[in-house]
Amino acid sequence: MDTKMIQGGSTLKHPTNSPSTDFKIQQLSFADFILQGKRNRMFLLIALAATIAQFIVFKFLYPYPDFFSDSYSYLFAAKANVDINIWPIGYSKFLRLLHFITNSDIVLVSFQYFLIELSGLYFFFTILYFFKPVKTNENILFAFLFLNPLFLYISNYISSDPLFIALSVFWFTQLIWILNRPQIHQIFIQAILLLACFTIQSNAYYYPVITVIVFSLSKFPLGRKVAGALLGLLFIIPFVIHTRNEAYKMTGAKQFSLSIGWMLASNALYMYEYADTAKTLSPEATKLDGMSKRFYSMMNRVDSEFHSGLPAYEGNFFISHPFSPLQEYMEINYKKTDEYSMVQAWGKCSIIFSEYGIYLIKHNPVAYFREFMVPNVKNFFLPPLEKMKVYNQGENNIEPIAKSWFRYKTTKVTSISYKAQGTILYIFTPLFMLISVYLAGMAIVYWIKDKHKFASPAYKWTFFSMSIFLFLNFCYCLFVSGIVYRFQIFPLIISLAFSLLLTEINYKKVPSSTIA
Repeated sequence: MDTKMIQGGSTLKHPTNSPSTDFKIQQLSFADFILQGKRNRMFLLIALAATIAQFIVFKFLYPYPDFFSDSYSYLFAAKANVDINIWPIGYSKFLRLLHFITNSDIVLVSFQYFLIELSGLYFFFTILYFFKPVKTNENILFAFLFLNPLFLYISNYISSDPLFIALSVFWFTQLIWILNRPQIHQIFIQAILLLACFTIQSNAYYYPVITVIVFSLSKFPLGRKVAGALLGLLFIIPFVIHTRNEAYKMTGAKQFSLSIGWMLASNALYMYEYADTAKTLSPEATKLDGMSKRFYSMMNRVDSEFHSGLPAYEGNFFISHPFSPLQEYMEINYKKTDEYSMVQAWGKCSIIFSEYGIYLIKHNPVAYFREFMVPNVKNFFLPPLEKMKVYNQGENNIEPIAKSWFRYKTTKVTSISYKAQGTILYIFTPLFMLISVYLAGMAIVYWIKDKHKFASPAYKWTFFSMSIFLFLNFCYCLFVSGIVYRFQIFPLIISLAFSLLLTEINYKKVPSSTIA
């Protein structure tokens, strides 16, 4: 006996006594699915109207973009047209490209905001198209994606974050399509998106792993699986080689990232107080070790504001604080006369810091686990708002390079409030923890109740790929990256969507194969 179910304009046919059997899906095209369904048309129109109205009101309240230290670094690299910078160069290239068209900050911020919302539309309707959640879950996901002040505030930054979020959502949504309805053009689209993400932010360094897993699980023929898994890597490799060569010209060493050494040393210094003294380092790293000893000796003698509170510091204390050993080392050993010499000094320091950080971590793994990784788990689940707490770092001035780039008449900037965004966005820190913990709980229920046995292969592999992505994101944050909220916005979108889908599957009375 066959059961017929209409889902997202689809007719699903499968034998009820064999829920794991593959079944044919005859669906409307994606465009027809959006435009022919009354409810979907309503979603589309509300999303367009709401995002436009919200943006107009927001820019009335915040007429200027939001700047912080990274903003000026991106602007320098764009203005100087260099091929390497402290941060991945992709966003600076984007700024330079847009600057050829217009110097308007409104155009830049609006592009960033509407690109995020466009990616949200693609992701939202893809979820509806393949998984058909119940109306309540549709409404929750819709409200989060299109009625959310978080995206307005993050888009207002001169930062790689909004562009990276949008491209990451496009990339992940494309992977959902590859798992559920593979077509040859997707091989090229995902490779381009993967390269774009990789050039914009270091959080994409584990994306190729997800891409390879998805293509291996897809229904593509073997040849296309291999092509899909390798094409993105073939795009990335020339970029990596070029970046390393440019780093060599600037610093005398082939490095892909000028920040990795800073991150390794910063992470290691959180546990230096409990680590064995380094003894077999190069002369320069030994000099840095002496500065670290003096720093901790001072902390132990003086009841300073940051004593015993380093793991709770928002961002990376040893990277950003002027009194840290890393900053002291750069200040003493390198003369910085302009922005280029600043980047050069940063890159040269990274060589020494990488050696030093790797040594400390390698020789003190227990202390590293206890003093850095364990506290970092808390930071992961409760990521600090960091720069997002206040507008323009609480100042009413910007640096001259921003004035010149956007052709402002003055370095003065205004907003309705410097602190309002911290109050408005405060709820998002516990919300991230709540959704993350809830998703983990729903995943456990999914396996305990054997729901995976009833899900279609496409759904199972989609859920599996999502799980691998979130796990790698957790590991990357825990071991490598500084944890702040703006880096977790994209994982939050994915976590919310799949927590809603898992809830529905776990407590639905009919077999889950009727959903996927």
